[in-house]
Amino acid sequence: MERRVWLAFTLFALWTQVTNVGGGQTPRAVDARRPNLIYIYADDLGYGEIGAYTQQKIRTPNLDRLAREGLRFTQHYTGAPVCAPARAMLLTGRHAGGSYIRGNYELGGFPDRYEGGQMPLYPGAPTIASMLKPGGYATGAIGKWGLGMHDNTGDPNAHGFDYFFGYLDQKQAHNHYPSHLWENGRRVPLRNAYFSPHQTLLEKPANLRAYDRYSGVDYAPDVITDRALTYIENHRDGPFFLYLAYTLPHLALQAPRAAVQEYVGRFDEQPYPGDKGYLPTPYPLSTYAAMITTLDGYVGRVMTRVRELRLEERTLVMFSSDNGPTFDVGGVRREYFDSGGGLRGGKTDLYEGGIREPFIARWPGRVPAGQVTDIVSTQYDLMATLAELTGLEAPPNDGLSFAPTLLGNPAVQRQHGYLYFEFPENGGQLAVRRGSWKGVKVGMKENPDSAWQLFDLAADRAEQHDVAAARPEILQDFDAIVARAHRRAHIREWEFIDNRVPPEER
Repeated sequence: MERRVWLAFTLFALWTQVTNVGGGQTPRAVDARRPNLIYIYADDLGYGEIGAYTQQKIRTPNLDRLAREGLRFTQHYTGAPVCAPARAMLLTGRHAGGSYIRGNYELGGFPDRYEGGQMPLYPGAPTIASMLKPGGYATGAIGKWGLGMHDNTGDPNAHGFDYFFGYLDQKQAHNHYPSHLWENGRRVPLRNAYFSPHQTLLEKPANLRAYDRYSGVDYAPDVITDRALTYIENHRDGPFFLYLAYTLPHLALQAPRAAVQEYVGRFDEQPYPGDKGYLPTPYPLSTYAAMITTLDGYVGRVMTRVRELRLEERTLVMFSSDNGPTFDVGGVRREYFDSGGGLRGGKTDLYEGGIREPFIARWPGRVPAGQVTDIVSTQYDLMATLAELTGLEAPPNDGLSFAPTLLGNPAVQRQHGYLYFEFPENGGQLAVRRGSWKGVKVGMKENPDSAWQLFDLAADRAEQHDVAAARPEILQDFDAIVARAHRRAHIREWEFIDNRVPPEER
């Protein structure tokens, strides 16, 4: 790695130890007995793709039950609208203006021989896992990592996780029938031959046997779930933290045949030949729905295992997604399923559809059942929240604990002064939310002076009416927030805000 990147690693590590950009708080113990923690993370699942969040066409009975038995959040945000930065912000507690990873900086390529992962976390980057370990927690990450490989500084075992199993490189996760997964730095072969996750069908679409080449024996999400259930059983004496990051319903469109057949005939659909990326499938809408219902089934299996082991009253189970629903490529039509739940935009957008996420928390006897909260919260709050729940000290972070809301004490819940978002991809975007006001800037790489769009989410959750011209004082406040929240990115591809960067290097 180039010397400038290593220097950035060092400087950023020092900076994070001495700053606390968003005012993370010192936690206090709330219970001498520390709970088990299971955080289930979907991949590209939209706000409206669960029955409990208005979905009408796709069955999600287990997630709906989780919502009935737990607390459902309606204004919960990811830190970024794509995979890698969202995961980094969740685990490190930093918002996009101070996160070390701010975009999908891909290394290597799709073929197995070029597997290189993404921009790795810097050495010693604190995570939720490294925060929990001093409290006696076993820590496991199972599923999709996307923050580095086993042979560089992003190795999950170097960032507080005792155990890792799954995909290290998120490009490999474009195929749900990969040739291998990883376990603590060891390559684990699966009963699947390698094939590219981006192909176009050459035969006639009606030839159903032609699609057989796009599957295998071992469906990776099945294998990941089996490992997760074993992990829970092996650590039943607790306390444990399981970060269970599924790859569903991220493209390519692949699901077990029986799951697809449940939906075949219900939708008006035509075969997808692979001409807009990812893999062909004879039933694109049925397959997408099947992927979400399959994910729901995995959640049900996890909850069944928790009940069987009599861990329910000692276990906080949480569910969310990394970003909004995918764009209309790879055979998906998000408008058909109303995947965004009426919100504008989706994956790669800083409009609500790209960053507002479902979030459900269940802990019998501690988290009120069957309740809904509209508190404004975010995934980078999780570090501060778990620190307060466990009585452990959090490293510097940008989050604000929502433990009072979880535990049924909203009257003492502190509120965010603002939420800050920046995203260097899809043209360069900014967003700020303060109260019900939401500001968005787009196209900033081409036009650094791009104007704010302003929306009142209380009256316009779909962000259809730009009222920026009528409220210049709010825009000035947002400019001040950007100046306060943004820190220069360590690579020039991600820096589109700081005017000290020459135009030729943006």
